[in-house]
Amino acid sequence: MAKIEQMLRIKFIEELLRRRKEKGASYEEIKTYLEQKFEEKDRLQDLKFTDRTFLRDKDLIREISGIEISYSRSRNAYYIAQEELDIYEENIFDNLLLVEAYRETKNHGDIMIFEPRRARGLENLHGLIHAMKNQKHISFSYENYWNPEKSRRLAEPYALKEFEHRWYLLAMDHQPSAGEKIMKCFGLDRISNLDIKQKTFPRQHFSAAERYRNSFGIIAPDGTPAEEIILQFDSHQGNYIKSMPLHHSQCVVEDGTDYLTIKLNLVPTYDFVQQLLHFGSRVKVIKPHALSITLQEELQKALNQY
Repeated sequence: MAKIEQMLRIKFIEELLRRRKEKGASYEEIKTYLEQKFEEKDRLQDLKFTDRTFLRDKDLIREISGIEISYSRSRNAYYIAQEELDIYEENIFDNLLLVEAYRETKNHGDIMIFEPRRARGLENLHGLIHAMKNQKHISFSYENYWNPEKSRRLAEPYALKEFEHRWYLLAMDHQPSAGEKIMKCFGLDRISNLDIKQKTFPRQHFSAAERYRNSFGIIAPDGTPAEEIILQFDSHQGNYIKSMPLHHSQCVVEDGTDYLTIKLNLVPTYDFVQQLLHFGSRVKVIKPHALSITLQEELQKALNQY
């Protein structure tokens, strides 16, 4: 396993190349940037960066994230192609930096305050990924929030999806009573006693990205067509919405002094309605009217509690 110093190097290399995606950076510029970042962390003495080291770092970046760092001889610059950036996720490197920060501050509990959370079921990740790659049946005990008794499930695993710090398994659930299989979503934190079977299954055509393209959260629209949604936020909340879009379809309609108006194309599932309720008075639904009525009814129910 790579040392934390190498983890930091590849994080900073990726950070620099992503920031300079149009022109990239030369080896000398990358080295200078690493020296600056390591000095900021009081780790300059740990930095060991040579041509050979850089080659190993590039290989590790490709191994961990699948991102290929290319070289342009005409520009004398290393860069990450745009198509690579389009699919890139920061979570892997961010989590590595959190581990390093925790290691540095674990004896100073008042420096980093982590929010207490229950286990997310990540201990089953490797087993589930193995089953998916090899098309193996799995069985597991599952606990529904509305049913205290655990049920034993037999399923064909297809994908994993994250939403609000939780991971979910998308799997073809065997329904013996109905004699059919249904694509369902299972929270990893409620899965236990995972058993990977030797029996394999023929994988059907399925794209998790396509399934959730027109939705927000973990509830799939299941064929319901997306619709145009227009929301208006106050300027303060609008700054957060611009920095962290609600959905990949989000675009700005009007960025005024006092408010921000955005447009999205998605199916307003339960998860999306809950997200809008979270914003309270800082958001107003302009369109569609049915979504506006739904929020009014939910807010009225909340008001009736008091």
